[in-house]
Amino acid sequence: MSKNVVIIGGGVAAVSAVKSIREVDKEINIHIFQNEKYYPYYRIKLTKGLFDNLEEEKILLQKKEWYDLNNVKLYFDKEVLSIDTMNNKINLNDGICFGYDKLLIVTGASNFKPPIDGINKGNIFTIRELEDVKAIKDSVIDKKIILNIGGGIQGLEGAWAFSQQDKEVIVVEALERLMPRQLDKRASEILQNLIEKFNIKVLLNSKVEKIIGEGKAESIILNNGTRIKCDMIVYSVGIRANTKILENTEVNVARGIIVNNKMQTNVENIYAAGDVAELSGQIGGLWNVASEEGKVAGYNIAGKEASYSILTPVTMMNAFNTSLFSVGNIEESFDKTIVEDEKDGKVYKRLFFKDDKIIGAILVGDTKASMILKKAIENKTIISDMNSLKSFNDILAELKK
Repeated sequence: MSKNVVIIGGGVAAVSAVKSIREVDKEINIHIFQNEKYYPYYRIKLTKGLFDNLEEEKILLQKKEWYDLNNVKLYFDKEVLSIDTMNNKINLNDGICFGYDKLLIVTGASNFKPPIDGINKGNIFTIRELEDVKAIKDSVIDKKIILNIGGGIQGLEGAWAFSQQDKEVIVVEALERLMPRQLDKRASEILQNLIEKFNIKVLLNSKVEKIIGEGKAESIILNNGTRIKCDMIVYSVGIRANTKILENTEVNVARGIIVNNKMQTNVENIYAAGDVAELSGQIGGLWNVASEEGKVAGYNIAGKEASYSILTPVTMMNAFNTSLFSVGNIEESFDKTIVEDEKDGKVYKRLFFKDDKIIGAILVGDTKASMILKKAIENKTIISDMNSLKSFNDILAELKK
């Protein structure tokens, strides 16, 4: 049995791994090294509650005493610079080396910095860590016009938060509609209409070509030549896995650290999970995926065999005085669909079917059925007598039987 388990990174995958390890082994030494000064916290709350009271204690994944109770040693503000896989050691930014028997890498991802001329000027932010939120709050007080680059979940949640602070908000999205991987064309249209009712300007098919200003952002130029004034810019245009520490090692890396369904890398005693891990050519990039991958990694590290099964992708958003839910597959071929579209444009529901099973769902405005639908998709529930079921409520009644 291993003596020292080292975990690099302090997110939900790390905490889930610790829970699994302790379920199997109460004695093994667990060391968590992270480059932040805070206990592991809910990162998804950073944009969902941007201007809420985000004190550390209110957003922790576990209470501080939990780590002592589970005999976990946390090391704060410790950046791992490299890994010596031949000698089973990690090299820290303070010059110290630390040995491991088994290593779990959960370094997550960083927000991609778009290659825009002027992107490194002042008053330009992204949201990935608690310190990012604090920096934005310190800077936004006297700002009037906030420009959000990116119309995904994080960008829109940020736009909503700024709008609630009486800021003028502009969203610049490169694609032809909002959230095309999670929403169909009609749902994107409804969402845009809801957003614009709060005087948030949405610019689709638009790219920021240049950021203008003396030392700080004062305006931007779009790809069509339009110039727009702004006092602050926040960008959210995708993520990139944090794999730098694996340079000059034999661990296989592509977009992320390549793992199998046990979360093992090609090096026997090294595992990876969460946003840094690449499984079957895909990086999860979702909270529930990171949690489950960490759980599986922890079990295997502790000697209990476990395998990861691909989770159903889920997107949820509560903003603009509405709720939104998208689950499963809404892009690939389907053989039947049921749509409920209320005339007031506030409630929209769509189900996607293939081979008498629900494979995807979109709910806007009324998400009460979200967990029932998610369960049906995950369980691949067969809908009997599909031809007689004509409405959303018919399907829901069938699922509740």
